[in-house]
Amino acid sequence: MEIFQATMNELEELTVLFDEYRQFYGIESDVSSAKAFLQLRIALKESVIFIAVENGKAIGIAQLYPTFSSIALQRAYILNDIYVTEDARGLGVGRALMEKVFQYCEQQYARYVTLQTATDNVNARKLYEKLEMTQDQYSNYVKYFG
Repeated sequence: MEIFQATMNELEELTVLFDEYRQFYGIESDVSSAKAFLQLRIALKESVIFIAVENGKAIGIAQLYPTFSSIALQRAYILNDIYVTEDARGLGVGRALMEKVFQYCEQQYARYVTLQTATDNVNARKLYEKLEMTQDQYSNYVKYFG
């Protein structure tokens, strides 16, 4: 398996996985909107996307959004999206993507990487804990618009 930072060259493969990821969360398939969204993120350098490929087939993605820690005066990252195709689950792809994310964040001298997951996403939570991620002391509040 190879994991690398995706570019416009991988846009088609990214789009398929990103659309599947959104469907996993109950969103109706919309390939053209998914593609346009990713295309903008890459073009404007608003996210960092890693893609896992095995035997020429894309099997997973992880998308980071940069932010900052005002307290630490350092860059930080939000791991907003991580997805592994159904047929590749349980093979260590998620772990490998997470390790690539951690490596990248360290190389960027980030203070931290954070993520959110559903409380009932038991497999993901186990993985994050195995990778020594911890729950912080903060509660998240959200206000949705539109």
